[in-house]
Amino acid sequence: MGSKLKYSSEAQGLRDKKVKDLMVDNKRRLVEVPYTASLAHTMSALVANKVVAVPVAAPPGHWIGAGGSMILEADKQTGAVRKHYIGMVTMLDILAHIADADNDDDVEMMINGGDHHSDCYNNKLDKKMSVEVSSIIGHCLEGLSLWTLNPNTSILDCMEVFSKGIHRAMVPQDSQMNNVSGVELVESASSYKMLTQMDLLVFLKQHDFELNTITSKSITELGAITDTVFAISDRTKVIDAIKSMRMGLLNAVPIIQSQDTLEEDPKQLINGRGRKIIGTFSATDLRGCHLSSMQTWLPLTALEFTEAISTSPLFQSNNSAEPPKREIVACGIESTLAQVIEKAVTNYVHRVWVVDSNGLLRGLVSLTDIIRVLRLSLLS
Repeated sequence: MGSKLKYSSEAQGLRDKKVKDLMVDNKRRLVEVPYTASLAHTMSALVANKVVAVPVAAPPGHWIGAGGSMILEADKQTGAVRKHYIGMVTMLDILAHIADADNDDDVEMMINGGDHHSDCYNNKLDKKMSVEVSSIIGHCLEGLSLWTLNPNTSILDCMEVFSKGIHRAMVPQDSQMNNVSGVELVESASSYKMLTQMDLLVFLKQHDFELNTITSKSITELGAITDTVFAISDRTKVIDAIKSMRMGLLNAVPIIQSQDTLEEDPKQLINGRGRKIIGTFSATDLRGCHLSSMQTWLPLTALEFTEAISTSPLFQSNNSAEPPKREIVACGIESTLAQVIEKAVTNYVHRVWVVDSNGLLRGLVSLTDIIRVLRLSLLS
């Protein structure tokens, strides 16, 4: 009885908070691209702004938005509609488009490169990157997830949205909507900002003193661990890793040690449970992929790529002369939720691998899992 009263009190404290409270320190402008932008331009925008996803804007009245959404930008004074956001494009969308070569010979050429292939390779790559961004919306699941969250939506309702696997939502800065119970598919405002799962988690971490009764419990006790872990091996090429992630609707996969005794196809996802984890291949890493460097990293294995990307300025500390070693962000089965949240926020990752004392994979805890168990515990 005592614990339930405690949770009820905590829930009431957070229920008084709203989405607009999360946005107070959000100074980031909304990064977007027009529907006519080429994939090359879109990739440059992603890299320059260090983001992994951007909404795509089009003239009003000509497009059906993702999932039938009508998320509009309108003039604040006149109400005249200026643009319609028709979907979201991620770095993984673009790379999956590149990896979807027309035939096996194209894939082989992309992987092997070589001087005698370079002109043909560059021509094919230029052709793929010259298509309009609107043509690839929805190739990956996240592109169809275009939502808004009203500034007056309660934190608990916001948690419900993000606990269902929605990674980000646009927040109107001057919404006229009255219904504030959850995500909306219809919205008109003069400007928007982006709210992500990580933004929510950082906010909740700042209120850990209110959540300590929950976060001091182990992830096992709270049921936060996802047991199924799809992985790639240390023999998997980058291009095959991208294809596998797209097929599996995954934003990151652990890289496991291959075993000579097992016949495993390095082009396919593998059950990683009980296997030795030696790295992580993530869509977030792909932010560093300038178009000019593609021919260099496509022939690499995913493991080699993650080691190479650690020299990128995106992952270097200004105070360090030596490039940092990429650490595997992992926790134990009995780690507390607070410890996992700390690891996720400090390392800015969207999942923490769960390993046993021998470093063998037992599962993962994603931001979706964390938000889900926090919300369920608050409502207990």
